[in-house]
Amino acid sequence: MEDNEIVDLFLARDEEAINKTAEKYGKKLRSLAYCVCKEITTAEECENDTYLKAWESIPPHTPKTYLFSFLAKITRCIAIDRVKEETRQKRNVQLLALTKEIEECMPSLCNVETQFDGIILGEKISNFLRSLNTEKRCIFLRRYWFMDSISAISKRYSISEGKIKSLLFRTRKALYDYLNKEGLL
Repeated sequence: MEDNEIVDLFLARDEEAINKTAEKYGKKLRSLAYCVCKEITTAEECENDTYLKAWESIPPHTPKTYLFSFLAKITRCIAIDRVKEETRQKRNVQLLALTKEIEECMPSLCNVETQFDGIILGEKISNFLRSLNTEKRCIFLRRYWFMDSISAISKRYSISEGKIKSLLFRTRKALYDYLNKEGLL
């Protein structure tokens, strides 16, 4: 079933929309949640929470051409929130390491003025990612969006871990330079 047909089911408030969504994207959403939380049962709960959140969010949203991206964003946010909740008293080493890596090239969004700039920042980061070749973009997204480990990325692309680390370092530096040039730092 095509994405626009599934969204039409959501808009018609037909519960079959959830079944069709699970059929088409369930495994990918569960995998994404697992990359974040590292527990299969938690990943399954995040997947189910995604369907509920999608049900509540469509309408007003109508992601007919970007349904998977819409669902993936929901899943990722739910999984990150779950990890934060479960590790409130203890530190999540992977999440902290990734946050530290990426925040070196990002401006702080701690006040209202800069939060408004977050929309512009998102657009600029998207433009930057589009300017990268496919391999660099995919590796960057696997690390910072899907939260894959260096070793998992290395295996996925058949590239040494050292080269992956170097590529990520250079890409973060290029992102920093790009954002600086755009006046966002």
